[in-house]
Amino acid sequence: MQQQATAIVMAGKRSGTLDPLAAAANVSQKSVVPVAGKPMIEHVVAALAACERIGEIRIVAHEAGEIRAIPLVGRLENEGRLVFRPGAFNLVDSVLAGAEGATFPLVITTADNCLVTPEGYAEFVAKCLAASADAGAALARKEDVMAADPEGQKKFYEFSDGGYSNCNTYWIGNEAALSAAEIMRSGGQFVKYPGRIAKAFGVLNLARFYFGWGDKDRLFAQISRRFGYKLAPIVLSNGEFAIDVDEPRSHRITEKLVAARSA
Repeated sequence: MQQQATAIVMAGKRSGTLDPLAAAANVSQKSVVPVAGKPMIEHVVAALAACERIGEIRIVAHEAGEIRAIPLVGRLENEGRLVFRPGAFNLVDSVLAGAEGATFPLVITTADNCLVTPEGYAEFVAKCLAASADAGAALARKEDVMAADPEGQKKFYEFSDGGYSNCNTYWIGNEAALSAAEIMRSGGQFVKYPGRIAKAFGVLNLARFYFGWGDKDRLFAQISRRFGYKLAPIVLSNGEFAIDVDEPRSHRITEKLVAARSA
């Protein structure tokens, strides 16, 4: 049997803030906003459940009730394949709460990654294992993202070997590498906020990011030496995997792409 990973789905909410998409859909949290007729997290859970490289599924949420009411989620929970973990006050502590007692390796994804397929998750797991990665981040090529959504994302991580977008899917290969989650304590979104690169990875690596010095593998190798574990860039084959549901425009394009797949 092929090695499996535990999936952690981040489905928390910001304290005291109602997401605009949730408000428009008249639900209490973003993770259950309908996308193509289904709660967005249902798309994610369905893909994970259908992936042969995923074992247990853990949902980290502040309010589990609405999510548990989704029939697929309830069924998987009753079967013992899915469990809920309580969300914390910030992203990193929520990841740590989700990982407590879990079997490694871990695949960390988000409730708004509606376009990642079972094959996409299997590709990610296989490539992380092949790279012997202690930690990894899923990326999509700029040209693939633009092909999927020409009017969408405008900013990319630029390296000498091309531009890439983050797919909001991460790998933690072992418990020792769980400290990699600390990179996200400032909130991630390094393309939008370059200063966070300096805080997480160091000023020299900020310059390498900013000026595109070197290819991505070289830069990740330098970052790996800084942290003491192997952090690998994992390039996935489908640009759609980099599109998550953040606001009305990305919601519309996600529904369009889901409909195209069904057709």
